Amino acid sequence: MDSNETITPIEETTDSAGELSHSDKMIGVFTEPSKTFFLTSKFSPRTKDWVIPVLILFFVAALIRIIAMTNEEVYFDAKKQGIERIEGMVESGTMTQEQGDEAINAIDQQMEFMNGPVGWVITIATSLIFGFIVFIIIVGIYFLFIKFLLKGEGTFSSALVANGLTIYISILQMIVAGILTMLFGKMIMDTSLASLMGTDKMTLAGWVFAKIDPFSIWAYVVLSIGFAKMFKSESTGKYYALVFGVWLIGTFILFQLAQAVPFLQNFIQ
Repeated sequence: MDSNETITPIEETTDSAGELSHSDKMIGVFTEPSKTFFLTSKFSPRTKDWVIPVLILFFVAALIRIIAMTNEEVYFDAKKQGIERIEGMVESGTMTQEQGDEAINAIDQQMEFMNGPVGWVITIATSLIFGFIVFIIIVGIYFLFIKFLLKGEGTFSSALVANGLTIYISILQMIVAGILTMLFGKMIMDTSLASLMGTDKMTLAGWVFAKIDPFSIWAYVVLSIGFAKMFKSESTGKYYALVFGVWLIGTFILFQLAQAVPFLQNFIQ
């Protein structure tokens, strides 16, 4: 793909085409992302183009977690990971032995509660609320870089749509991870090499292996294309650099912070 070319022969012939439906955009993200985002950029950004995929993503995430925890192997593996995380915090001095013992004793009660109907509702609700907040923050970061660094011609809604439609790839990734979770009997959060190998993501090797993820790389490639089209760019290359730069540098900063603030490890594992 030529990183300096944004208007292809196909796009020239479809310039006068009507607006795509949301389902067409969803399919197009997988089959023809460049053409799909080009046609989408010809019309005002639609709220449903980012709200629907975000809702589906976090609902599916909560549902997969609920289903996975009904599997005894997954349940006990999650419990084991929780205990190991607490023991690590005690060893690092972040938590006293007494606090650690209390936290470990509370794990069973917490997990049993979260596996009941009330816990399921809480899981879905918190996933949706927290998910939307994180989504808006991430889009905001990209938007600021695009407007002030790349001088893109578009609105915050344009960034929301580019990110939102790309989420359909993340939903597919989550479903695959859910299937792997049930097959391997342990909670697998993504399709990275680190997750499949069981590598500790709080180590440098684990951080590197966590980036070797075909679905994540695919999603960020499509997101780069989406930004370039939605912001009327003549170069896709600089958007590849921005998207992958924010992903790698941002997650590495979070990785470093988590070394000092154990609470942040929940966002890495």
